[in-house]
Amino acid sequence: MRKIYFNMATRERRAAVMEDGKVVELMVERTLENRIVSNIYRGRVVNVLPGMQAAFVDVGRDKNGFLYRDDLLSFHVSEEDEEQKKQRSISEFVRQGEELLVQVTKEGFGSKGPRLSGVISFPGQFLVYMPEGNYVGVSRRFSSESERERWRQLGESLVEEKEGVIIRTSCEGQAPEKIAQELHFLRKFWHEINKAEGNKKAPALVHQDTGLIERIVRDFSYADISEIVVDQLEAYKHLKELLEPFPKLQEVLTFYRNKENIFSAYGIEKELERALRRQVWLKNGAYLMIDQTEALTVIDVNTGKFTGKTDLQDTVRKANSEAAKEIARQLRLRDISGIIVVDFIDMKREQDKEHVVSVFEKALKNDRTKTNVLGITGLGLLEMTRKKVRQNLQASLSKTCPTCQGKGAVLSDEAQAFKIERQLWEHRGMAEEALVLELPSSVATVLFGAKSEHLKRLEEALGFRILVYPNRRLQEESFAIRYIGEMAEASAQLERLKAKNS
Repeated sequence: MRKIYFNMATRERRAAVMEDGKVVELMVERTLENRIVSNIYRGRVVNVLPGMQAAFVDVGRDKNGFLYRDDLLSFHVSEEDEEQKKQRSISEFVRQGEELLVQVTKEGFGSKGPRLSGVISFPGQFLVYMPEGNYVGVSRRFSSESERERWRQLGESLVEEKEGVIIRTSCEGQAPEKIAQELHFLRKFWHEINKAEGNKKAPALVHQDTGLIERIVRDFSYADISEIVVDQLEAYKHLKELLEPFPKLQEVLTFYRNKENIFSAYGIEKELERALRRQVWLKNGAYLMIDQTEALTVIDVNTGKFTGKTDLQDTVRKANSEAAKEIARQLRLRDISGIIVVDFIDMKREQDKEHVVSVFEKALKNDRTKTNVLGITGLGLLEMTRKKVRQNLQASLSKTCPTCQGKGAVLSDEAQAFKIERQLWEHRGMAEEALVLELPSSVATVLFGAKSEHLKRLEEALGFRILVYPNRRLQEESFAIRYIGEMAEASAQLERLKAKNS
């Protein structure tokens, strides 16, 4: 069963989803952070690039959003054959200076702006409403094909003109009148937005997406939620109102009154800390190493302390199967997306590979984000993709290390010492008598040694005195030449440095 915990007592609003006693999703929302996914803007086309089949649109943000031709097609030419659509250039649909109503489908990452769509959509509890989508889709997770077809026909009978809908799995077992009622509500909601939008000039925000509580209530199926706990009274009352049509959920809704942080009380805080670590230990003693970059994530599986009880291949199969389940959980927990490569422990037998892939795909079924598993390659690597919608947990909760610049490593003391020595040689033959060199203590020990014999030889070769100040507080890879000039002033500068840092 699924349990949802809301930590709303501080300005950083958080939610955690637990399944079978394990945290599988963590969501963080800050008041200072302007979340833009699903926001609707009136934008102005600033550039059309036929070579990329994309247009850049100013929506009033720091970076222009980009709009692909395929994200415009169903809006402009929905009745044409799909192949004919692909042969036409984006310049036939939009032009520079034109104003468009667009919706953000993906946050900007790094130097990239947000991704936009010309097809506006509004997700509800039972369906996704597209005012001009001209399409009726049904979730593949329905219990039977006949049930899917029944809902498809119902959807087609409910839509008007160019409208489109996607029937969600939560419709199963519901009365058609309830779905029709939600469609009516979303249709009315769209008409109100459309009316207000007519008075705004591009670029302008037309509609701000809902907050953390509303999104979770909207996105999760109610059938398997056994507990909802919230630690802030106003949020509790708001949830009570949202869940009014669902008496069973109101029964499992609880207001958390204890002084201890709700995430600490339910063991979620520790899980959050572990979700930022590179290494993940499994219960059987094996472990994962997770390395994330902007576009690619590599996950390495290692046997670690797991030795098994029978033969080698059986040990490998069990370790990989356990790892597959944990990897599926970590993808959701960390919200890892893009291209993902998993280096499982090498398996010789094809049936073992098929078994591990099957275990992995089964574990991914609860993932709300779209995934595509391509299988294991000839090199024994599993390749997959996971749709990128927003920043992953690591990007949203951490920043690039100012010392290593995200490399995860710094120069060794020896490499730093030789780098400094090369820079000193660039001053060879200078007219000044001395210089003051500040550097980390560990590097000074490597460069000049305990007896300073190398320092004397270096001074003779370079033709000037080197006054060394080993600073224990100096960061890795940091050093500075603090003064170049007369010997007396250099000595005074060295004493001032020592006094300043004593």
